[in-house]
Amino acid sequence: MPTIPTQDLTGRVALVTGTTSGLGRRFALVLAQAGADVVITGRRVERLAPLAAEIEALGRKALPLALDVTDISSIESVVAQTKETFGRIDILINNAGMNVAESSIDMTPEQYDQMSDTNVKGVFFTSTRVAPIMIEQGSGSIINIGSIGTHTVLPGSALYCTTKAAVGMMTKSHAREWARYGVNVNAICPGYIMTELTGDWFGTPGGEKQLKSFPRRRLADEDALDGTMLLLASDQGKMITGSIMTIDDGQSL
Repeated sequence: MPTIPTQDLTGRVALVTGTTSGLGRRFALVLAQAGADVVITGRRVERLAPLAAEIEALGRKALPLALDVTDISSIESVVAQTKETFGRIDILINNAGMNVAESSIDMTPEQYDQMSDTNVKGVFFTSTRVAPIMIEQGSGSIINIGSIGTHTVLPGSALYCTTKAAVGMMTKSHAREWARYGVNVNAICPGYIMTELTGDWFGTPGGEKQLKSFPRRRLADEDALDGTMLLLASDQGKMITGSIMTIDDGQSL
């Protein structure tokens, strides 16, 4: 009889960036429910303790660590503490990201640097600091969180789309570079999801107008990415690398 792969992550260690709210927080809990021990990170460290308690209530270990992905020394410290505590890193989810609602003409150099450092530099150096551990293990899954802006113009978000397009090509490049070592690298590109960050906008007249332009005239629920994330993190996704997966309820059509 064939052996059916599962999404059971028991015995694996996941490092997730940007877990203080929204999708990152959700990813951490879903990974824990699937059996993984989880390193939760972010700049708003006061938000990590309640999340750690929820993970531990699921019977998994949680390691809350302060992380600023724009600071390479901060990244290296988190990776070192994770390796020291658990001895391995099986899953990395590069979730930390940001947007600045500003036109290209009015974008300041400071805003450019902040967004580029968070969305591109942070993903690059977190990946390249974790990858050697996965290469030594002979396996690992890196999941970058992109956006429909990776491949679709979002009006008023030129720089955001530029950074997310960079993440898309980084994903493919790292997938090729590390394929022979058993490390998978993929990206999930979500559309608009109902989170703490989007709720306020879509309650405004402008947001309601945008919502009506979507084919299904709705936002995705917060659980929309669960299945894809678990697929890529588990043995079910062992043959998937270098893929850019759009999960947007048709919003980019």
